[in-house]
Amino acid sequence: METWTIGELARKAGIRASAIRFYESVGLLAKPPRASGWRRYDSDALGRLGVIQGARDLGFSLGEIKTILDGFPDGTPPSARWEALARKKLPEVEAHAQRILAMKTLLEAGLNCNCEDVEECIDSRGAACLPA
Repeated sequence: METWTIGELARKAGIRASAIRFYESVGLLAKPPRASGWRRYDSDALGRLGVIQGARDLGFSLGEIKTILDGFPDGTPPSARWEALARKKLPEVEAHAQRILAMKTLLEAGLNCNCEDVEECIDSRGAACLPA
């Protein structure tokens, strides 16, 4: 089986070696065996880094990623892992989506704003003025 140094793995994964060391320190990535004092990583580490980076890009926290990867008994299918996380995370995502839509509405209204000062534009609920 082919193995790589931390620098080689970092290049293959498209991340910095410091990120790999960080993921090891927080338990997201297992500390690899060493050969002649050098860390040696295999394709399993590269695959796991892909999952970690993909989940981070989507906005999952490190704790949530750790739960997805390691928070279940061995053999737990991905569907059961996602179900457990979804029940907790979906209300949070929905609230975030509503805030984003409200901001979009405010910004779009601001493109046509004719107010004299900003206090006229935004009320305590964040509602924007309507174009005159």
